[in-house]
Amino acid sequence: MFGCQPLILQIPGTLDGFLTQYSSVVIDFGITVVTFVVTFLLLYRIGKSVLVRATKRALNAREFSSAVVGLGSSVAATLAVVGAVAIAATVAGFPAILGAFATLAGALALGVSFAAGDIIENFVAGIFILKDKPFSNGDYIEWDGNSGIVREIRLRVTKLDSFDNEELTVPNSDLANAVVTNPVANDTRRVTFDFGIEYGASISDARTAILDEASKIDGILTDPAPTAPVTGLGDSAVVLNARVWIDPAETGAGGIKHQLAETVKHRFDDEGIGMPYPYTELTGQVDINSHDLIDATPADD
Repeated sequence: MFGCQPLILQIPGTLDGFLTQYSSVVIDFGITVVTFVVTFLLLYRIGKSVLVRATKRALNAREFSSAVVGLGSSVAATLAVVGAVAIAATVAGFPAILGAFATLAGALALGVSFAAGDIIENFVAGIFILKDKPFSNGDYIEWDGNSGIVREIRLRVTKLDSFDNEELTVPNSDLANAVVTNPVANDTRRVTFDFGIEYGASISDARTAILDEASKIDGILTDPAPTAPVTGLGDSAVVLNARVWIDPAETGAGGIKHQLAETVKHRFDDEGIGMPYPYTELTGQVDINSHDLIDATPADD
């Protein structure tokens, strides 16, 4: 009777040889990866917390707007990521990563500079607008023949509303490079309107009428007081320039000008102060000789 012997397969020592030959390489690579990941996470958490907090504190101390503070915080967080990757790669011994990272950063910077030049220009202009504050939300501004009420200042564009309730979207670089007039920036604003009276009318009576009507309009300040000096001698009228002052934060200049023009016109009419309009008068004579006349009588057939 034959005995049953266990069957033992002999496997060549390929796996053992592989582990023996490359175990040190695998272990070193694993240690390097773990070192990189741990170092990156620690540096990123610490760096982001410190940089973002310091950036917010510095910008808030200089009273920058919330948009600038948010932008600065985003930039600080990005710098924390870049710094953490660079330092972690150095600690872990990844020189190839640093070289590739530098090459990629250079390529991105070059591509952005060519492809997004206008965007960057508007972006930088938006930062200066938010920092210098030439105007704020709600201000009425004028620039390069345009005008509107500022509704929102963004980092790339500024949105305004026209008096016809049309939305205007203006690149910030246009506003940063233009002479911007802000009529509501100061505590007071002067509003003017020209009134022309006949040469035979009394300047004193006309001035009294203008100042008296101005004193009755709500919103016109008494200090500085309204004035109405003679500012021109036209072809057919003596021009008095009515000058009144308002608080632009409380009173609109357009409404005041409309009221002043209407009330003074009625006052002039009531007091018989004429307001002439331009006209042309021909003087001389025309000599028409009889032989120059044309006989319009129809001819006989």
